[in-house]
Amino acid sequence: MNICKDIKLNGKHHRPILLDTYSLSKFSKKPILILAHGFKGFKDWGHWHLIAEIFAANGFFFLKFNFSHNGTTPEQPLEFADLEAFGQNNYSKEESDLDVVLEWLINNDNDEYDINNITLIGHSRGGGLAIAKAARDERIHRLITWAAVNELGFAKRHPDAIKEWKEKGVYYVLNGRTKQQMPLYYQLHEDIEKNADLFDVEKAAKNMDKPWLIVHGTKDKAVDVEVAKILHQWNPNSDIEIIEDADHVFGGKHPYTDNILPIHSLMLTILCLQFLDK
Repeated sequence: MNICKDIKLNGKHHRPILLDTYSLSKFSKKPILILAHGFKGFKDWGHWHLIAEIFAANGFFFLKFNFSHNGTTPEQPLEFADLEAFGQNNYSKEESDLDVVLEWLINNDNDEYDINNITLIGHSRGGGLAIAKAARDERIHRLITWAAVNELGFAKRHPDAIKEWKEKGVYYVLNGRTKQQMPLYYQLHEDIEKNADLFDVEKAAKNMDKPWLIVHGTKDKAVDVEVAKILHQWNPNSDIEIIEDADHVFGGKHPYTDNILPIHSLMLTILCLQFLDK
């Protein structure tokens, strides 16, 4: 297994982007899989590395990366060591980071992978961003979403909180694992409002003309399984797979110390491989 860890790219917003790649040498011109993590996530979270290894073993070039403003740093990639950066994150920056990753792949094109065969995978909030991006970026050929959200904005879900957020300038969310109070500055809402058309998940889903697999668990407490059904209703040409009893992270946790995948994550990878094999 060829594993390259913590490759550093220069982001467009004065912060680096770290990425990892997984592949096997015996496969040439491998299809590319790019994993975009979700809210309060990072590339080294939990069991993502085990999932990466399974895809690599099946002939894919798997890439996972950190959004530049996800709160981790190159020196502390496993910790939310920069909460100021976390608070200054927004969807425009995340899309820009994804562009940097795509440009890096294209500019370094070689016999190892096929830039004309790129699948974007998005988990949770990263799934919402992936839907919006894949619908309008011709470099992305297929889409897979894991426990994806169907709304990136806040006004519809929390209209009463927007006024207070604007007045205070910041809203804090508790990280249940680390117990950190993580800031979200009002600029996040401003970015969504300014770019509402670009980050309209419903519009993107309805316009999606690429193969798309939706995977969700019935016991997801973070994003209800009904959201997956809504996404599928918006795009009936998508494939949808519901994993009974699976949670938001398909049985994973952080830190993850086992060397085998939890059963629901194994089911997740099998469903994805079957979809990619079509």
